[in-house]
Amino acid sequence: MSDTTPQEYAPSPAAWVREQVEQYEGSGGTAGTTLRDTDMPVVILTMRGAKTGKIRKVPLMRVEHDGDYLAVASKGGAPSNPQWFNNIVDTAANPTITVRDGATVGEYRARPITDDAQRAQWWERAVAAYPPYADYAKKTSRTIPLFLLTPVG
Repeated sequence: MSDTTPQEYAPSPAAWVREQVEQYEGSGGTAGTTLRDTDMPVVILTMRGAKTGKIRKVPLMRVEHDGDYLAVASKGGAPSNPQWFNNIVDTAANPTITVRDGATVGEYRARPITDDAQRAQWWERAVAAYPPYADYAKKTSRTIPLFLLTPVG
């Protein structure tokens, strides 16, 4: 987050999210870098809360291509979006998102993918990185939102 004003960090109410973020960041990106008991890599997104303005952190599946990342708002195929969704949608007020990928940390801007061809291409990458996304899409009637995260600068 490029703002130099100190911001209050509000850990997730979900224990597994809090613990993974603590392990990931506490190790400098050398531990806690995979989804729970799998070998599937995750990144940590840090963003400002849309309602509270507090700093929020969430592990998401690592979907990266040519330096850009994808944030998939799947919520396991639930009928509603994940809690972090509104934080990314509110990028006009809070435009910068930090992505920690292992020991590498960078600032990114998020935008929803609305172009059908681009969406299909990134969805294919998402499913290749994390095959359960395909099942999640079948479980829900909503279109799972995809956000392209591009480096600032």
